[in-house]
Amino acid sequence: MEISMNNKKEKANISTKKKGKKKKNLDNRGYLFILPFLIVFLVFSIYPILRTLYLSFTNFDGFTDPQFVGIDNYKRLFGDSIFWSAFGNTLKIWIINIVAQLGLAFLLTIIFSDIKYKIRGLSIFRALFYLPNLIAATSVAFLFAQLLDWQYGSINQMLLDAGIISSKINWLGQPKTAVLAVGIIGAWMWFGNSFLMLMAGVQGISKDYYEAAYIDGAGRWKVFTNITLPLLKPIMLYVAITSLIGGLQIFDIPFLITDGIGSPSGALNTTVMYLFNTAFKYNNVGYAAAIAYGLFFIIAIFSAITFKTMYGSKKEAK
Repeated sequence: MEISMNNKKEKANISTKKKGKKKKNLDNRGYLFILPFLIVFLVFSIYPILRTLYLSFTNFDGFTDPQFVGIDNYKRLFGDSIFWSAFGNTLKIWIINIVAQLGLAFLLTIIFSDIKYKIRGLSIFRALFYLPNLIAATSVAFLFAQLLDWQYGSINQMLLDAGIISSKINWLGQPKTAVLAVGIIGAWMWFGNSFLMLMAGVQGISKDYYEAAYIDGAGRWKVFTNITLPLLKPIMLYVAITSLIGGLQIFDIPFLITDGIGSPSGALNTTVMYLFNTAFKYNNVGYAAAIAYGLFFIIAIFSAITFKTMYGSKKEAK
């Protein structure tokens, strides 16, 4: 009996070991499925980042062998008035963009999330609002270049017919109006994306909160400020940071709608446009790489400030 019991135990142990080995082998095979993604990610994402970091410490011109120059490019960056002017231009465009974009997105969110309005066809409105985001930047630039043309543009003609202006405005030929126009174009392109994010956050809030608030006599503004806004903080943080990252990297519309060097009077010369021209027009790839990393650190600092602003006071209160 003892011998048979021992045999059974040995067989059980052997079968358990076999199952363990089989499971282990299956787990290892799983890595093969993510291997293509890892290879693509390393080659097309990680390698360019590391390569750019290396080039930022060289005087590479795109043709000859790069020569190590230490931190000279970064020293030059801190004292580069053109870079800081381009960053100031980018900041102006982004501020106009973010105010108009989030303002319109919040207004639409208030209207469509209010249970008293009970607006139907939300999915149709979502598609319509998101549509500008799907149009290629080249098409958008061409469209608005025609609309804002100071001699034959439809915008000037409509404003003249309405009696709002007495003479035609050269929208893209004056620094102030050009910055305003590009900021509004960016807001028109991206407000739909912000609206979808905010609406997704609102739909995740229980309707019981709103019904209880309305039963207690709370108005629309109180409901929005005391229920919707506090519960939307995570979504708002995401929208704010992604808008910040995208806004500080604005390039396509200013580049395509003007001469590619930031006219008029350099007002539309954004940071990324300056980077692009430094690398591919003036063949100073090493310094352009330093500009890229300088912009990266600036975006990281601004993102940290945004996060601290939204969540810092809450943590301190605790």
